[in-house]
Amino acid sequence: MRKPASTPSAADPSPVRIERIGAEGDGIGRLPDGRPIYLPFTLPGELVRARPAARRGDGWAGTLDAVLEPDASRTAPPCLHFGRCGGCVLQHWRAGEYLAWKAGLLRDALQRAGYADAPLAPISASGPYERRRMDLAAHRTRDGVALGLHARGGPVVDLQACHVLHPALFVLSEPLRRLLAGLQGMRRDGSVIANLCDNGPDLLLRTDAALSPEDRTRLVGFARAHNLPRLGWALGNAPPEPVLILRPPVVTLSGIAVQPPPGGFLQASAAGEAAIVAAVLAGLPERLPARARVLDLYAGCGTLSFALAQRARVAAFEGDAATVEALRRGANQAGLAGRVEARQRDLARQPLSAAELAGVAAVVLDPPHAGASVQIAQIAAAKPPRVIYVSCNPAALARDARALHQAGYRLLSASPIDQFLWSARLESVCVFAP
Repeated sequence: MRKPASTPSAADPSPVRIERIGAEGDGIGRLPDGRPIYLPFTLPGELVRARPAARRGDGWAGTLDAVLEPDASRTAPPCLHFGRCGGCVLQHWRAGEYLAWKAGLLRDALQRAGYADAPLAPISASGPYERRRMDLAAHRTRDGVALGLHARGGPVVDLQACHVLHPALFVLSEPLRRLLAGLQGMRRDGSVIANLCDNGPDLLLRTDAALSPEDRTRLVGFARAHNLPRLGWALGNAPPEPVLILRPPVVTLSGIAVQPPPGGFLQASAAGEAAIVAAVLAGLPERLPARARVLDLYAGCGTLSFALAQRARVAAFEGDAATVEALRRGANQAGLAGRVEARQRDLARQPLSAAELAGVAAVVLDPPHAGASVQIAQIAAAKPPRVIYVSCNPAALARDARALHQAGYRLLSASPIDQFLWSARLESVCVFAP
C-alpha cells in the first residue's frame, strides 16, 4: 500500500516561486518537495512565503504569509474588501497582464480540444461598475444583517463598497439590510437577486421562513420608496410570487422589449451582451437562404434569438417555463410570431436529436456552466454547416469543442469576452464549421 503523503509543517512556511495563474485565479508554485501549492492573491514570477493549509488534488491549497519579491504587474486593489470577499480574485493584477491571462484561458481550452492554433479575436472587456445583476447572500448577525458575498469557504462578507456592481443596484444594499433585519420571515439566511432592467431594479428576495402580514407591508413600502418596477419573494427555493408590481420590468434585447421572470437570467453587463451578440451574428454564414432556419439552444429570454431573427427564422429552445413565456410574449408583441418560435425543452434530459437538427443553417447554443455534453453529441452527429458556441466556462468548452473536433469541425473564430471583471470567469463565442 502506498504511504500517504505527509502534511508539511504549518509552523515552517516555505519560499515559493509562482509559476503561473491557474483557472481559478490562484497562483501556482511548488513546495520544496515538488508538490504544487495554490495561492490566492499572488502573481506569476513572484517569490512569496506560504504555508500549506489543506489538500487539493495532488498538491496543497495554501495561505500567503508575505510577498517577498512582487512582480512589476502588481497594483493596489481598489476595493477595501479585496482579499476577503469571494467575488473578485484578481484586482491586484495590472489590466494588460490580467486581460492577456483571460484570453489565454480561451486559448488553452481550445488547445485542449485539439485546436492548436486558435484564431483569437482581441478580448472585449467590461469595465468597473457595469455589472447589472446582483446576487447577494444575507445572514442575520447579532448586529443586524450581513449582505454580500461569501468569503472563500467562509461567512458572508458585508459589502460596504463594490467596484463591480452598477451603482443603481449597489445603492439599494444599505436599505436592504435594514429591510431584511426587520423581517420576521428571515430567521437566519436569505438572498437578494436584482436585475437592472431598463425601467429600474427588479428584485427577488428569498428567505428561510414565511412572511408575516407585517413583512408584506414592509416589502410593499420598500418597493414604493425605491420605485422598483417589481418586488418578488420566495420561501427558500420555491417558485417566486409577486409582492408588488408597480409596472412590468422591461429589458430590451436587440430592439425587442421583454418582461423577464423574477430572478431571470441576463448577461452580466450590457457591454458584454453587445459583444456576444456581435460575435454570434458575425459567425453566421455570410449568405443565408430566404427561408433559412437557425436553432437557438438554451435561449433564455431571447438575448440571441431576437438578434438572429434579423437574419433567419429562429426556433428557440429553453427549459424554464416562465422564461419561455417571456420570450414568446416578447416575440408576439413585436410582431415576430412567424419569425421566432419559442419552445420549452430540457436539453440536458431531452436533447434535440440528429434528425431534428437536420436541415438547419446554423445551431447557436449558450449552455449553462456545466456545458452541453449530451446535446453536443447530437450536434456533432448531425453536422450542421455552422455551430456557434457561447461559453461561460472554458473547461466545459474544452470538453464540448473536443467532440466537434473529433467530428471534423474546423474552428473559424474565437472571441474572448470578459464581462466578469477581476474574476476567474470568462465568456467566449466560438464559431465552428465542418
